[in-house]
Amino acid sequence: MPSAAGSLELTPTERQELEGFARSQRGRADVARRARAVLMLADGTSYREIEQALGWSSATTAKWKERFLARRTAGLWGRHQGSKPRVLTPALEARILNRTRRPPTDGTTHWSTRRLAKAMKLSHTMVARAWQRAGIQPHRLERYMRSTDPDFEAKAADVIGLYLHPPQHAAVFCLDEKSAIQALDRLDPVLPLSPGRAERHGFEYCRHGTLSLYAALNTGTGEVLGHTTPRHTSAEFVSFLATLVASQPAGRDIHVILDNVSTHKTKQVQAFLAVHPHVTLHFTPTYSSWLNQVELWFSKIERDRIARGIFTSVKDLARKIRRYIARDNHVAKPFRWSYSDATRRIA
Repeated sequence: MPSAAGSLELTPTERQELEGFARSQRGRADVARRARAVLMLADGTSYREIEQALGWSSATTAKWKERFLARRTAGLWGRHQGSKPRVLTPALEARILNRTRRPPTDGTTHWSTRRLAKAMKLSHTMVARAWQRAGIQPHRLERYMRSTDPDFEAKAADVIGLYLHPPQHAAVFCLDEKSAIQALDRLDPVLPLSPGRAERHGFEYCRHGTLSLYAALNTGTGEVLGHTTPRHTSAEFVSFLATLVASQPAGRDIHVILDNVSTHKTKQVQAFLAVHPHVTLHFTPTYSSWLNQVELWFSKIERDRIARGIFTSVKDLARKIRRYIARDNHVAKPFRWSYSDATRRIA
């Protein structure tokens, strides 16, 4: 290995500057290492000793020696200047958000950070920061349902009034059907959960049939009167209304909140109401089933009993639903109906 002795000379100013680079604790580490290498070369240190001290190869030492001889101390800095620094200014952020609100032109349905950054010739991290600050998530999609009922406000006020100020000495029920509940049985054994692993169900299943669940939620107590039927017809609905009336003291006024499905408005229903004048039906506006509190209970039983349940037959499904209702009624509590935004109250 050739020696570096006598091959490099430094002026006092250059030596002082290089020693400052080498001792600096706040400067760039790569420049400090190159400065130490040049100082060692000027002191006559061999390439082998420099390789052992700095972990360099002889080719690397020769490269930085050549660059120092060509440009002196300026040659110690890398030739790649890196990307230009960019700052997310308010003007640039406004440009990003404005472009985000316009659909892509490449055939995709929404922007990603990298696609938008490529289109605007920016860094994808800058796009991500702008989106995060503005709370924009183009990958997410939310659906809504608009009610077309011209009497929406009047009907909604009627239903909400029953929740907030129910008539004295009267019972208020939210009634609806959960139709086509499938009695699914698993063909493969269920693997229980374990640390780091969720419960696993086999992909294949056996479908034993379906049934419908009629449920009436007492808004005052939170208790549910339920009844399962093989079909979803107006006759079954009237039969359930009769069961509901029989569960209350004779002569008590009963207010029933329900949706606008056709089975709720047949001639059989009108005949039943004529015989029972103390029963009043209150229909929610069209496409506004969220006003019916029993939908909250349907969501609860779906999570707790039906979604992951295993049922060997339709009778087994009906039996387990009845057991769930009986147990849930022991700890039932009414739903607390309130407004989340006082400025959007219905008059």
